Amino acid sequence: MKKARVILEKAFKEGRNFLLEPEAKRLCEIYNIPVTRFNVASNLEEAKKIAKEIGYPVVLKIVSPDILHKTDAGGVIINIKSENELEEAYNKIMNNVKKYKPDARIVGVLVQEFAPPATEIIIGVAKDPQFGHAIMFGLGGIFVEVLKDVTFRILPIEEKDAREMIREIKSYPVLKGYRGSEPADEESIVSMLINVSKMIEDNPEIEQLDLNPVLVYNKGAKVVDARVIFRI
Repeated sequence: MKKARVILEKAFKEGRNFLLEPEAKRLCEIYNIPVTRFNVASNLEEAKKIAKEIGYPVVLKIVSPDILHKTDAGGVIINIKSENELEEAYNKIMNNVKKYKPDARIVGVLVQEFAPPATEIIIGVAKDPQFGHAIMFGLGGIFVEVLKDVTFRILPIEEKDAREMIREIKSYPVLKGYRGSEPADEESIVSMLINVSKMIEDNPEIEQLDLNPVLVYNKGAKVVDARVIFRI
């Protein structure tokens, strides 16, 4: 899609082989991959306005091409419940970043909705020199970090492949609703996997994609964090 090409080529012209988080989320939106509501503020007053439009609680994240690991820089504060808390969080992030990397170029601060807890999943794409792009799916948190409960397919995939990926992980019963918990919206996951496949098919320069975590509700899902690395 033309809009996707504009995002990738803009980053490349600026000397980057990665997208800033708001760019990665806009790329997701182009391919109908649901993300948390967000916007970028260039100053505190804009941040207050965006937060009011989105509705509290919100999350603030630094947006800088020189800071890829935002948490390490103290550049992320979650569950901000009021304008007073937002002002305090905004100033704290700016001070943290200046101490962490004084010469960092700051594009702004990402203001995004604080999504309620839900079943966490992870969707990733990596490009193998021999086999090409492969997509990964699994439950997030301990399931991916400790149990390594993930599944892979070579791209592109179709609906049948997406359903097989979801149902072959060992922790699939968690998605179906375990011990009284609400089942996760499997159709939303299928749609996301297919749309990620379409994104990579249209933009083969993308070498790595990480959607983690993705929160899946009884109805619908939301990507909380997105990362894209590419080569043109």
